[in-house]
Amino acid sequence: MHIVEVDRDVSLVDLQMKMEGFRKFISSWIVKDKGKALVVDVGPAATVPKLVEAIKFLKIEKVEFVLLTHIHLDHAGGVGHFLEIFPEASVVVHEKGLKHIIDPEKLWKSSLEVLGEYAKAYGKPKPVDKEKIFEGDILFAGKIVEIIDTPGHAPHHQSYFYGDLLFSGEALGVHFPMKNDFYLRPATPPKFFYDTAYSTIEKIEKLPSCKVCFGHFGFNKDSKEIAKESKRQIKLWVETVYDVAFRRDFRSEEEIIETAKKELLKKDQRFARYHLLDDDVKRREDFFIKNSLKGILDFVYENYRLK
Repeated sequence: MHIVEVDRDVSLVDLQMKMEGFRKFISSWIVKDKGKALVVDVGPAATVPKLVEAIKFLKIEKVEFVLLTHIHLDHAGGVGHFLEIFPEASVVVHEKGLKHIIDPEKLWKSSLEVLGEYAKAYGKPKPVDKEKIFEGDILFAGKIVEIIDTPGHAPHHQSYFYGDLLFSGEALGVHFPMKNDFYLRPATPPKFFYDTAYSTIEKIEKLPSCKVCFGHFGFNKDSKEIAKESKRQIKLWVETVYDVAFRRDFRSEEEIIETAKKELLKKDQRFARYHLLDDDVKRREDFFIKNSLKGILDFVYENYRLK
């Protein structure tokens, strides 16, 4: 069990998995008020026992809310399993993701197609009873939780603003904390909408400066710095993929993606922190970097009509 106290009564749970490099990757966030809590993203089905252990360690007796940033397996795949243990919890989810947690079969099949063995390791989600879904103002420990629509990584992605904390899911990319530094990369999906993702980052940049609590992974004290870096980064990645795909003599998708990655490791200082990651974490990242670049490549092909 790995718990980091980030702020008074705010804890990060590192949901480590028995897969290479899957440490300091999946975050679940717990906000505590005496014996009560709200949880942001419960993680995959396979790690629910770790989350439950952390909740018990923190002496939490009741989970009032589960806030889902989006319904992908690594963030929400365990919600049905979690509710079997904490049936009193109410679930907050984007309306576009609602049907997929009530009946997760289609989500499960598409996850198997995209993630393969990773999806199997995450575990199959269980359905959530519609009666568990919460609508209306979220009040916890005397404070309102503000829901912010943040599409881009997924159309059903939303973030949560609570006090001076922003639970951003993957709206600002994937983050890895380092000593006095951090690694950052875009979290672009297979179906990528650049304008939507960029507009979301701009929206977050306009919020009051706050602490960013990432879905992957850890936190950063300056939301405006992260938003600025994310905007620069996502623009650079799209421009680089475009350049490699249309201005170089490459034909295969594999060549384009591998060349774009090498170019970005030279151009993108935050992404270049990849070289400082442990080897097992690099190998984990390689899979997701390839997926992100493929999503950008498909976007570039579709929008420039040269596929």
